[in-house]
Amino acid sequence: MSAATTRSRTPDRLCAEAVDLARAAAEEVAAPGVVGEHEGLVSEGDRVVTHFFGCHEPGYRGWRWAVTVARASRAKIVTVDEAVLLPGPDAVLAPEWVPWSERLRPGDMGPGDLLPTDAEDLRLEPGFSGEEEPPPGSAVSGEMADLVEAEDAEVTEGTPAHLAVTPSRGTIAAVAEELGMRRARVLSRYGLHIAADRWEESFGAKTPMAQAAPASCMSCGFLTPIGGSLGQAFGVCANEFSPADGHVVSLAYGCGGHSEAAVMPKPPQPAPPVIDETRVDPFPLRPSPDSGSVPATEDTSTAELGHS
Repeated sequence: MSAATTRSRTPDRLCAEAVDLARAAAEEVAAPGVVGEHEGLVSEGDRVVTHFFGCHEPGYRGWRWAVTVARASRAKIVTVDEAVLLPGPDAVLAPEWVPWSERLRPGDMGPGDLLPTDAEDLRLEPGFSGEEEPPPGSAVSGEMADLVEAEDAEVTEGTPAHLAVTPSRGTIAAVAEELGMRRARVLSRYGLHIAADRWEESFGAKTPMAQAAPASCMSCGFLTPIGGSLGQAFGVCANEFSPADGHVVSLAYGCGGHSEAAVMPKPPQPAPPVIDETRVDPFPLRPSPDSGSVPATEDTSTAELGHS
């Protein structure tokens, strides 16, 4: 170890004793009453020492005022180099900066926000593939000359493969335009899979709502089918009373708003009573004339014999 290295690790005596000078410099740049006690010093090099003072500023717990002092060779006057507020070992710091592309989460975009898509986004792939010029002998290249003559356009001698500039008509891009495939890129298989996983997690068969549903969305009349390969497993809910209204739902999802759910049960009907206490039975105050064992009118045929 060299002598210079040894000297740099040993604090200079005059610089180490300049605590009051360092405190005055810290109080000059800080707010009144926020400079705390002296918390130590560290040697920065030959005749260069940094003094640390506690910080009582609200919101800066664990930070320290660092004042660096120095003196020239063979000089006895110590001067201040700088005074700054630095985080200490236990300081509360902001999290490391993360690029916006990694901080962005679904639902963060608002009205007027623009989200640029990376040219190498793994979720997308070209909407059409192949070279810009059709292969030799293809139907497009074989009929190009006849088609151009029919439209009274100028034809350059030779096949498209021999042209200096690829003609716009007959290219894969032109054919895709004619077929209605105007999107430059479409979802790749990876993009389809991550979208399906995301939708399945939000409105899939394993959600609590689907577990308690009377039936799945596959048999619901409110399900609006979607095209493409995702239509084999997903659809759009169109029930305004459903929690998934307007969302892409799995065909295995379900809720209480199913179109074929059971009709609201009728209120229970009590069993007929054994003794009907609601009916009033009339009871006459006097017995009826025909209620006894002897008829009210005498029988003339038996009158002479008398009563038995």
